[in-house]
Amino acid sequence: GVGPSDTSPDEGVGEDLPLIDEKAVEQLTEGLISHYLPDLQRSKSALQELTQNQVVLLETLEQEISKFKECNSILDINALFSEAKHYHNKLVNIRNEMMMLHEKTSKLKVSGINI
Repeated sequence: GVGPSDTSPDEGVGEDLPLIDEKAVEQLTEGLISHYLPDLQRSKSALQELTQNQVVLLETLEQEISKFKECNSILDINALFSEAKHYHNKLVNIRNEMMMLHEKTSKLKVSGINI
């Protein structure tokens, strides 16, 4: 005889599941994709454009930064030149003073006063 132990535990489960229509699944998938795909493609192109704009902006910023660095170095050079001019003027003044003192001492020696 056929007892309860002879029946498989999976028996009857397949009958409970509804049949899956593969064509319907394919059509639903296509419908879902066609609904969302245009928006996603627009978002993708907008993000690509944004990324390109950011790259251009970064390059422009780097160029401006290098210009500012050049300006700073030019200002430093100008300051250095003005400082050099200042010290050159001081040296010229000291030289003139030394020449004047030399002339005075020479005149004093000629006068017979030893220094």
